[in-house]
Formats: sequence, C-alpha cells, structure tokens
Amino acid sequence: MDEKHNQAIDDIARNCIALRVRQLNRVITNVYDDALRPLGLKISQLNVLVATAKLRLAQPTKLCEILQMDASTLSRNVDRMRAKGWLEVIPGEDGRMQPFRLTARGAKLLEKAIPAWERGQHRATELLGSDGVAAVGATSRRLAAEPSP
Repeated sequence: MDEKHNQAIDDIARNCIALRVRQLNRVITNVYDDALRPLGLKISQLNVLVATAKLRLAQPTKLCEILQMDASTLSRNVDRMRAKGWLEVIPGEDGRMQPFRLTARGAKLLEKAIPAWERGQHRATELLGSDGVAAVGATSRRLAAEPSP
C-alpha cells in the first residue's frame, strides 16, 4: 500500500466514530447483561419488556420505532421471550406483525429485574462518569429528534 492509504488506515483506526460507539456499546451492554444474568435476562430483552409494559399492548412496528430495532431482531427476541413465558401474542388480522403483551410471569420478572438493572446502571455510570452519561443522553435525544433518512 502507498503512504496515502496507510495514512487513511491509521486515521480510521484512531478516529472511527462507528468503531468507538460499537466498543462502547459492547462494554456497557456487558455491564447490564452481567447484572441481569442471574435472572436469565439480557438488557436487550429487558428493554423489550419495559417498552411492552409501557405500551400495555405492543404493536411490533411501534416497538421497532421506539427501540430503533429492525423487525427481524424484534421478532427473534419476542419468540425467545414467548418461549420463556414472558410475553404472549394477541392474534390479529396480520399474521406477520401480531401485537403482544407481558404475561404475569413477564411482569414478575420485570419487577425482579429492577434491582439488577439499578446495579448495572450504577456501574455504567461509574464507567462513563457524569459527563459521559450527560453526553450520551444529550446525543440520544438529539438523534431521536432528527427525521429518519
């Protein structure tokens, strides 16, 4: 490779925002997953449970929009959570995108998960620091306000 390409590669390795965000995501996700592991729960699943609890009856399209998740990922998560008895599908007219809600078991799990989430939140706050937490919150709110491409 020539010097120009080597410089570009070095620049990507040092400054790629996507790489840094993915690294940060992995570290923080692991913090929450470690805290939730004794309950057999992952943070991605907890987020689905929380959003479902808030909506009461979750429409998959709406949940995908709220969680910024693609439909196939949501579908896989919902299938796993249904198998564990945490969610139940409510038959609808469209067989592909059926609404779902928490089961009593799912609601009980959500209640048990709160202290574990609080431990994960505390640890993530320690790792990021108050300025980092504020920056993540501000960036998230700003991006959520942006029109979709």
